[in-house]
Amino acid sequence: MSAQKKRNFKIEAFKHRVELDPNYAERTWRVLEHAIHEIYNHNASGLSFEELYRNAYNMVLHKYGEKLYTGLVNTMTGHLKEIARSIESAQGGFFLEELNVKWGDHNKALQMIRDILMYMDRTFVHSSHKTPVHELGLNLWRDNIIHSSKIQSRLLDMLLDLIHRERTGEVINRGLMRNITKMLMDLGSSVYQEDFEKPFLEVSASFYSVESQQLIECCDCGEYLRKAERRLSEEIERVSHYLDVKSEVKITSVVEGEMIANHMQRLVHMENSGLVSMLVDDKYEDLSRMYNLFRRVPDGLSTIKDVMTSHLRDTGKQLVSDPEKLKDPVDFVQNLLDEKDKYDKIITKAFNNDKTFQNALNSSFEYFINLNNRSPEFISLYVDDKLRKGLKGVSEEDVEVVLDKVMMLFRYLQEKDVFEKYYKQHLAKRLLAGKSVSDDTERSMIVKLKTECGYQFTSKLEGMFTDMKTSVDTMQGFYTSQYSEIGDGPTLAVQVLTTGSWPTQPSAPCNLPAEILVICEKFRTYYLGTRTGRRLTWQTNMGTADIKATFGKGQRHELNVSTYQMCILMLFNSVDRLTYGEIEQATEIPPSDLKRCLQSLACVKGKNVLRKEPMSKDIAEDDAFYFNDKFTSKFIKVKIGTVAAQKESEPEKQETRQRVEEDRKPQIEAAIVRIMKSRRVLDHNTIVTEVTSQLQSRFLPNPVVIKKRIESLIEREFLERDKADRKLYRYLA
Repeated sequence: MSAQKKRNFKIEAFKHRVELDPNYAERTWRVLEHAIHEIYNHNASGLSFEELYRNAYNMVLHKYGEKLYTGLVNTMTGHLKEIARSIESAQGGFFLEELNVKWGDHNKALQMIRDILMYMDRTFVHSSHKTPVHELGLNLWRDNIIHSSKIQSRLLDMLLDLIHRERTGEVINRGLMRNITKMLMDLGSSVYQEDFEKPFLEVSASFYSVESQQLIECCDCGEYLRKAERRLSEEIERVSHYLDVKSEVKITSVVEGEMIANHMQRLVHMENSGLVSMLVDDKYEDLSRMYNLFRRVPDGLSTIKDVMTSHLRDTGKQLVSDPEKLKDPVDFVQNLLDEKDKYDKIITKAFNNDKTFQNALNSSFEYFINLNNRSPEFISLYVDDKLRKGLKGVSEEDVEVVLDKVMMLFRYLQEKDVFEKYYKQHLAKRLLAGKSVSDDTERSMIVKLKTECGYQFTSKLEGMFTDMKTSVDTMQGFYTSQYSEIGDGPTLAVQVLTTGSWPTQPSAPCNLPAEILVICEKFRTYYLGTRTGRRLTWQTNMGTADIKATFGKGQRHELNVSTYQMCILMLFNSVDRLTYGEIEQATEIPPSDLKRCLQSLACVKGKNVLRKEPMSKDIAEDDAFYFNDKFTSKFIKVKIGTVAAQKESEPEKQETRQRVEEDRKPQIEAAIVRIMKSRRVLDHNTIVTEVTSQLQSRFLPNPVVIKKRIESLIEREFLERDKADRKLYRYLA
């Protein structure tokens, strides 16, 4: 396609000069001026807007735009001065109404004038950089009306007075207020801000400063917060009805500053009604209100958090150090769980599940639980109580809830290895005595511990379950092979425990009755004959026995007793009276265990199959014991427990602690070697920091112990000191 030649057109002015009537501009302006007067006087209905538009158009076209524009300014200014006088003369409440009416009239007039002068607006105003007609009308209104010396201060005073009256409970004309404030906004944000908003915020600050001071003197904390919340809502509502939406942030900030920020400390510490009182009395509504108000001000939530943390730590400290509360480990742990539940509920219901508060709660619990070095033992005893009897008949979901709560406390423990030690002991007793509420629950707890601390933590606990299952198979094999030889003698149920997995302690040998020794030897022969490289050691302190006893009048009972108790009772088959010394000599039961066994056999009402002289709760070495043929019970089967302290005695506690410290040594050494193997050269402080970091999931190693383990590794030539810098250690391959 061939390119077409582009042709340019140009419109040229007339070649000859057009002569105009010399009075044209003045005569035309008089017509337009008259029209503007008529518009302001509400007589616009008789005007021809088409003719007026053409006149204005021609004036601009004939270069009289400046005359038209100047005339407009002067005419509008004259009318506005008259309007100002009319508004100034309005009395009292009619002042705002008159201002509102005149503003409406001015806007209508401005709309008509702008339509007539539209051509001037589009051409002359644009090219000569003058203010457009509508904006000009607003500016003239601002300068002649709003900034009039007799109107400006009066207007502000009336607006602020109406707001004050509304704050003190009076009903005001909100529609009129909305029209006036909208007028100020239409005149430009600077007019609204300078002529109204700034003084409004200053007066509001003064009002709320006085009111908050009065309220804090006569109200309790909860009531004060309710009033502050109501004031805040009122101000937000006021903005929505008749103020600029941007004023909301500013006025709420004033209320927050005067009513909350300036009185925060006094509110939270208010006696009998402050934050502590609310926490103690579970006042969720008040706490939620405090949280929602305080979060609006700087450092508000941190103030609540600090007071809550301080109170919680004091309460917790009291909880873990009160001798009365330490008497029962189950109650001790239950109190901790109740306290945790209480604060969990507060954080959920009142503090919007705020992570900051959850972290503060966790750090507080970790702080005071570890103040008591028996916490690991007590938590294990609590689990022991629940897994023995406390969870009987409870649904699986509820069992999981209880175990999860215990795990939560477990996470706070710094000495998790101490808990492991006790848990192993308590689990062993449950398994061996068949006292566990269910195997599924036991395994669920172990899974939770494994998830929390890893396989190493629970491998021995799982080994204990394996031994229990293997022992059932072993006993079946034993009785199958010995069926013809056993006859009517006593039957034996043996649990064979792997030494490394179970918390067995070397027990002093106890002299078993002859009848029992026979079958024990048969089992030993069978077991060692079917396995190689094994050695059996009887743990008589951990066993139980069922024995049949006949009392006076031929009354028969089946007694469920410990192995030690069985040894004592079998002695009374041949004699009626034995002294403490004779029993000790015949059985060789350790004195502490022997006294507990005799207490349970002779001093417990309803279980006293022996009689003691003299009768007292404690066992003395010169006491004598008799078979109690007058014993009666409504049960055929009678279980006689061993009187034992639920908690460890002081020597036992020291022994456990010592074993824990011994077990820690290889773990600390292994951590040091792992670190040095990868880093090759390190200074002392870095080793301590890294070892602590690696082991803190199980326990917090003591820096002194770490230093001793380093010395031990140097002696065994795993590490060496740097010859130039004694604080540096080198790894030796």
